[in-house]
Order: sequence, then C-alpha cells, then structure tokens
Amino acid sequence: MALQESITNQTKVSLDMARHLLLKQSDKNVVFSPLSLQIVLSLIATGSEGPTKQQLVDFLRFKSTNHLNSFASYLHSVLLKDVAHGRLSFVDGVWVEQTLSLQPSFKQIVRDNYKATPASLDFLTKVVEVTKKVNLWSEKETIGLIKELLPRGPVDRSASVIFANALYFIGAWNEKFDLSKTENCDFHLLNGNSVKVPFMVSKKMQFIEAYDGSKVLRLPYKKGQDTRQFSMYIFLPNAKDGLPALVEKMTSKYELLHEKLSLYDQLKQVKVGDFKIPRFNVSFGLETSDTLKGLGVILPFFPGGLTKMVDSIAGQSLFVSHIFHKSFIRVNEEGTEVAAASAARLSKGCSFSPPLNFEVNHPFLFLIREDLTGTILFVGQVLNPLDE
Repeated sequence: MALQESITNQTKVSLDMARHLLLKQSDKNVVFSPLSLQIVLSLIATGSEGPTKQQLVDFLRFKSTNHLNSFASYLHSVLLKDVAHGRLSFVDGVWVEQTLSLQPSFKQIVRDNYKATPASLDFLTKVVEVTKKVNLWSEKETIGLIKELLPRGPVDRSASVIFANALYFIGAWNEKFDLSKTENCDFHLLNGNSVKVPFMVSKKMQFIEAYDGSKVLRLPYKKGQDTRQFSMYIFLPNAKDGLPALVEKMTSKYELLHEKLSLYDQLKQVKVGDFKIPRFNVSFGLETSDTLKGLGVILPFFPGGLTKMVDSIAGQSLFVSHIFHKSFIRVNEEGTEVAAASAARLSKGCSFSPPLNFEVNHPFLFLIREDLTGTILFVGQVLNPLDE
C-alpha cells in the first residue's frame, strides 16, 4: 500500500471522525487528534481476528493490519519523529496485567512498529496505582498538558490491557504577532450575542484564499532542521452563524478539503485589510465508545475478537470497555502548543481579489497538519474563545 494512499485514507477517516464529533458537540469548543485515536485502534486491530479485525481495518480504510503497522512505523520513525529538541512527541504505551503475557508475535509488532515497551502491572490489587501510572505517563509525554487521561474508576479488576498514545506539538509562528498590538474586539456567538476577546492583529501579508461562502487561512509554523512543514488552517464561514454548515461541507467531501489544501505551497501571500485572530485555549475530553459505535466500529466492544494479543484466558475473552481521549490547544501571539492522548482499556469478559479582510470574529473550524504529506494531526472548532 503506497504511502500517499495511506495518508489519503488517514485523512478520510479523520474527516469521518470530525464530522460525527463536531456536529454532535455543536454547542461547545472542541479539539481532538484523530491520528492519536487511529493509532490506538490500529493496535487493537493488530490484536484482533475474524470479523472484529475486518471491521477495524475497513473503518481505518487500510487493506490489512500489516499495512496499518507499516504506517504506524512510518509515523513513529519518520513523520512524527522529534528531531527538534522536544517540539514534537509521538509515543505509544502498553500496560498488561502481570498474570498475563502478550503473544510473542504481537509483542514484537508493538516494539518494532509502535516503538512501545510493554510493562506489567498489578491490575488486580493495585487499581489506583495503575490509573496513576498511566496518567503520569500521559502528563510526562504531553509536557503537562494532559494530566488525567484515565478518570478515577475505569481501571478495575476486569482490566487486562491498556493501550495509549500521546501526541504533543509546540510550534512558533513563522511570522509572530506583535503582542503590543493585541486588542479587545467583539467575537460573535452562534446565539447572536457577542463577547470581548483579545485579538491578535497583523498588517503583514498572509496566505489566504476566498471560496464560495468561506475563506481559509494558512498560518505556517517555523521549520526545524528537516523538510517537514507544519501549519494551522483556519476555515472561516462568511456568515456569523455558518459554522455548522461549513463543518458539514468540509468534513463530508474529502475532495473539497484536498482541493483547498493540496496546493498550499503554491499559495501566495496577499495583502490583507483587517486581519484579526482571537487568542484561545481549548481543553476537551470524552469517552469515545459511543462515537466509534456511531461510526460503525461495534465488534471490538464485545467479547470474542481480540484473541491475538495475550495468551489464552481461561473461560474469558478480551473486549474494549473504554477508549478515552483528551486534547488541549493554546494559541497566542508566539505560536501554538497542542497535545492529545488516547487510551483504550481492554477488559475480560472562488477568485481572489486582494486586499481581503480576515477577521475571525465568529465561530470557526481549524486543523493542524504536516503539509508535505498532508497528514492531519488535530481538528477542532471554536465557538467562544473565552470558554476554556
């Protein structure tokens, strides 16, 4: 399976997740990492067989678990490998109940493709310690942004395996905003009210395109020593109440998003009139079982299919009981700091004519991606910059 095909499929799955989640959470700010969730699902698929494996592989749009594992290896070894002293981290964790052992073939894949070293813990008598250990791992790998990935209670005596992924990125804008020019302006809410919000202001040329009913802005981050280029994209509907329709439109048609973003390197900086972007912090978390079931991923949550992970458990079968996800993003004059962590618990049992205004003064959609490959890392929406 060619790399570009894998990334295209990853993007399509990301849009499927984004459409389902953003439209369902239409009354709140959201940020999440579809990539982080996809890695956890890939681990589950690798340890599955029969209809359960096929359902996961089909949902992730890959031809086989071998292709999933190869793509995971590429992400860890090449695309998301940190070569810039802590600005990017992408790691997996695996914890196994100490009375069980991973099957040798699965253990090798975990180590070779997902770069994770499985750890044995006492799930039976030290439940609180297990939760604390996973949460400390999440906090460490996200530089303190995701502190409690697992809420109290979900790790119990039935738990046998926990898979987790943590993704952290901090990027400085290629062209930073002048803090002294930040000003308070109105941000219009979906209900017709408005709030005063600190807006970052600039008179510099910007990467902007106008389309029918919306505009898109590309804000590139400063590059490191390698060829990778990360950018934030802000999709702004022309109508102040146009975000729900824009989310539906942009996430329903991969070709439309691809058309708007594929020529990023050919976009020219253009003169702008009023250019204002709100500062915002968004923290968001959810238990994703219902979301995934709504997308057709059902069989992993029932016993019977997860048989390729651990040696046999007398009279019992593994199944996914919970998949937790938490994300955080901070956007200010300097740049962006963003992190996400996911954990699965397995239990027994238009033409452009500058100058163009770009005032992000009403709800908008955003995403962060690596531009050379098109890999989407984070997706979100901001309804009110003051709601953290």
